[in-house]
Amino acid sequence: MSSDESSNAPARRDAREAVREKAQQVRARQTRMRIVQRALMAAVGLALIAVISVSLVWAFSSDASKPQAAPENVTDNGFAISSVAGAIGTAQVPDTNAATAEATAQPAEPAAPEATAPAEGDAAVDIRVYVDYLSEGSRTFQMANMAQLAAWVEDGSASLTYHPVAMLSAKSNGTKYSLRAASAAACVATHSQEAFFSYTNELLTKQPGVDDAGMSDKELADLAQASGVDAPKDVRACIEEGRFTSWVREATDGALKRIPGTDNLALTGTPTVLVNGEPYVGALDDPAEFAQFVMTLASDAYYQGSPSPAPAPTP
Repeated sequence: MSSDESSNAPARRDAREAVREKAQQVRARQTRMRIVQRALMAAVGLALIAVISVSLVWAFSSDASKPQAAPENVTDNGFAISSVAGAIGTAQVPDTNAATAEATAQPAEPAAPEATAPAEGDAAVDIRVYVDYLSEGSRTFQMANMAQLAAWVEDGSASLTYHPVAMLSAKSNGTKYSLRAASAAACVATHSQEAFFSYTNELLTKQPGVDDAGMSDKELADLAQASGVDAPKDVRACIEEGRFTSWVREATDGALKRIPGTDNLALTGTPTVLVNGEPYVGALDDPAEFAQFVMTLASDAYYQGSPSPAPAPTP
């Protein structure tokens, strides 16, 4: 071997070593970059998870701390009728048969000596109506009895309270009309209490068919305005926002468990009509039968010494 060849061998080995070392350095840099990238991706992922978690916690805690909207002028989830304006003059009290008219026209017999003196300002009977605005039975009862109910409220012989519920929300082609109508009625009772009876009557008069979509929120607000509400802008905003839908759900669930003021009576259907806490089970379309039921309970309350200064209602 020549001296030139022996001198070139170390040079080639040095060159190969240099290439290998450089390759190792490149691989090391690439490995470090991959590790850094993975660490950054993991950190970003953790940060996103943290942000999402905080947002969800804030949203849920904010909703939980926010009080549920509840209507005003409400007692036991019902609205007492303070005025029948706009409705009492629109219909005549239904005629009864001659025998019923003659029997009910007789003056009430004087109170027994032991009867307690009535407290001034109380009505003879307390009538409560649990109403679903999509219920055909609710419409039938209202159409048959609206005039005499209004007359009894006007002369002070009966107190009348409506309890809007939503048992038929699934029966309106997906629009939840029953729920929305009850919420709309609560809006009217809150912002224009004196128009509530008229609006309830209009809702039942213009009741859609079961499985129909029913009125839109705008149309429900239009109907409220046509019913003569005060503060129409407030009423419209309340209705179109569905402000009391959660309240209606809770009120319905509560009544399905127990109706206040009864011996563990629960709501099973609408209308449920209570007179002095006793359920009416007669014909919904017979105002004479309902009037007789009311008069009987009014008489019982008087002779049992319950406060009942006002005269018993007469058909």
